[in-house]
Amino acid sequence: MSKNLISRRTLLRGVGTVMALPFLEGMVPTSALAQSVKKRPVRMAFVFVPNGIHMPSWTPAYEGELSVLPATLQPLNKIKSSLMVLSGLAQSNAFALGDGGGDHARSAAAFLTGCHPRKTYGADIRAGISADQLAASRIGNQTRFPSLELGCERGGINGNCDSGYSCAYSSNIAWKGEALPLAHEVDPRAVFERLFSNGDPDESAESRQLRQSDRMSVLDFVLEDANQLKNRLGNRDQNKLDEYFTGVREIERRVALAEKSNIAAKLAGSDKPTGVPAEFGDHMKLMFDMMLLAFQADLTRVATFMVANDGSNRGYKEVGVPEGHHDCSHHGGDKMKQTKVQTINQFHMDQFAYFVNKMDSIHEADGTLLDNSMIVYGAGISDGDRHNHDDLPIILAGKGGGTIKSGRHVSYHNPTPMTNLFLSMLDRVGVPADHIGDSTGRLQQLF
Repeated sequence: MSKNLISRRTLLRGVGTVMALPFLEGMVPTSALAQSVKKRPVRMAFVFVPNGIHMPSWTPAYEGELSVLPATLQPLNKIKSSLMVLSGLAQSNAFALGDGGGDHARSAAAFLTGCHPRKTYGADIRAGISADQLAASRIGNQTRFPSLELGCERGGINGNCDSGYSCAYSSNIAWKGEALPLAHEVDPRAVFERLFSNGDPDESAESRQLRQSDRMSVLDFVLEDANQLKNRLGNRDQNKLDEYFTGVREIERRVALAEKSNIAAKLAGSDKPTGVPAEFGDHMKLMFDMMLLAFQADLTRVATFMVANDGSNRGYKEVGVPEGHHDCSHHGGDKMKQTKVQTINQFHMDQFAYFVNKMDSIHEADGTLLDNSMIVYGAGISDGDRHNHDDLPIILAGKGGGTIKSGRHVSYHNPTPMTNLFLSMLDRVGVPADHIGDSTGRLQQLF
C-alpha cells in the first residue's frame, strides 16, 4: 500500500527528459480503487502485414471455441482465450471498381479508412480518415501523444508505386484526413527519444549527447525524482516501478547495440537509420516494445504498426526464404511458393506473439495490459495471388476492458464491411461514430 496519494499524471523529470509512469495502486485512494478499476483506459492498435496470407494455414477449421489453432496462429496459443479470429470481413473499396491495377496501394489505403483511394500519383491524393485517427481526434487529448505511427520499412509520399497509385497509398494506413496520410517512424532511436524527451530541442540534444558519450541512461536523468517517488510507494508499487524501469533500460540497451553495429554500414554510405537492428525480427520486436511502453505508461491509447509496406518484396533469409515476399505471394498455385508465403506469415506472427504475450504479462489493477486493449492484426489482401479484399485474415487480440467475449472463431457473411468492426471498437474507447468508410452498422457476436 502506498504511503501518500500520487497523481496519475506524475512525471519524472531531468535534463531533456520526461518519463511517464505505469498505473500504480498509489494513484488512487484505497476506498476508490474499485471504482478506478472500472475506468482503466482501453488501448487500441492496428498491425498491418503486406501481400496477403496463406489462408489454409490461417483459418480455424470450425467456428466457435478456439480449441486448436491453425499452423500460422500457433504462436498465439498462450493467449488464445484472449483471441478472436474473424472471417468474412472485407474492405470492398480496395477492389478495382473500374480503376484497374493497384491492389497493393488500395489494400493499405483502404485498410483503416474503408474508402476507395483516388487513382493518382500526383499531389491530389485522396482516401479518408482512418479508424485510429478518428479515435485520436476524440481521445488523443487525454494522453501526451494522440497516436503513435510505427513501421519497419520506409515509405514515400511522392511517386508512382503501384500501377498509377501514389507511394503515399501503399506505405500508409493512418490517415488524419482524406488528403493527409501520417508517415510511420521506422527508427527505434527516434521513437525512444520522442517518448522520453521533454520537448525542448536543446535540452533533448544535450541529454542524448551525455547518454552517448558517458554511457548513461534516461533513467540516470530522472534518478532523483524516481528515488523520491519510491519513498512514497508500497512494496507492490515499488516492484511494478522497478519492472517498468528494467523494461526501459533493456530497450535503450538494444537500441544502443543496434547503433553500434550499424556504424560501419553508415560509414559505407548506407541510408539505413542507425538505430535499426540488423535482424528484421529484432527490429519488429523493438518497435512492438516501444508501443508496449507507450500503452503501459498511458502516453497514448492509439497506435498503428505497418510491418512492411504493401507490395514489399523484402526477402526473409533468416527463415530460409531469400526470395522476395511479393514475388512469392504471386504463387500461381505453386506449392513451394505457398509454403514460403506461410513461412513468412509464421515469422511475422512469431514477433506479434512476442508482443501480445508480453502485454499479457503486465498486470494492472483489473487484469493485464492485454485485457485492457484491442489489437487488430491482419492484411488488406486475403490471397496474394488473387489480390482479393474479401474474407480477409483478421484477428482481434485483447478483451477490450472486459467487454469482448474472446477465445472464439466467428465467421461473418462474406463480405461484411471490416469498418463495422472499427465502429464497435470505437464505441469501447468512448468514441461513438455514425459511420466510417463503407460501414453499415456495428459488428455483432463480439461483445
